[in-house]
Amino acid sequence: MTTFGIQDALACLCGGGVGLSLGLVGGGGSILAVPLLLYVVGVRDPHVAIGTSALAVGTNAFANLAGHWRAGTVKWPCASVFAAAGIIGAAVGSSLGKLVNGQSLLFLFACVMLAIAAAMLWPRSGTGDPQVRLTARIAVRLGGTGLLVGLLSGFFGIGGGFLIVPGLMFGSGMPIITAIGSSLLSVGAFGLTAGINYALSGLIEWRIALPFILGGVLGGMLGLRCALRLARRRRMLTYVFATLIIGVAIYMLLRTGIPHRA
Repeated sequence: MTTFGIQDALACLCGGGVGLSLGLVGGGGSILAVPLLLYVVGVRDPHVAIGTSALAVGTNAFANLAGHWRAGTVKWPCASVFAAAGIIGAAVGSSLGKLVNGQSLLFLFACVMLAIAAAMLWPRSGTGDPQVRLTARIAVRLGGTGLLVGLLSGFFGIGGGFLIVPGLMFGSGMPIITAIGSSLLSVGAFGLTAGINYALSGLIEWRIALPFILGGVLGGMLGLRCALRLARRRRMLTYVFATLIIGVAIYMLLRTGIPHRA
């Protein structure tokens, strides 16, 4: 097998893992996409890894969204307001991210990974109003939360599922299962916004992005099926993903070290 073929296969496998996580627990895999591209697939430039990851995760999220839509777990009015505000934040965040030194960006990225892992481990209530309707008050809360989450998502090139899910629950009062399905609209919108921004600067590795996306679509289909069968064990799976994220974050911190002060 040629070097091209090996890298292709690795990108497909890593994308499959990201898609599996998105379909299974609504997040987790996207935060691992950048380190997978850097340390497994072999992308050298952190900015290229972030841009490629954002594009791939965004595409995969929209593919997974279709399955949740059919399952009736997407609240379109609330999800649309959150996503619209977040797109603005993602555009600003991704522009700022391109201006930051690559090693410093990775150091900050690892710190955010630890924060997201903590958010994943934080207990969430499964209760909520499954019949929630969009009101002016809810729209304001969703818009403000979406703007902030989109900013972080665009800056670090992540889907932000584990930030979006609690954000939707906080902003609207919807139950967690509906928040997971609805979050994929924002994950896709934020990812594609950041990905297009990076693409305009030539910071996308298309040869790697395409097999990564293909693997993610296949992994997402498998993840959705597993989610239906393992509904009672999804919290346990979340703990496993959080532990993995913590391990990868520590590895990245050791690799990058503390950025030199100017």
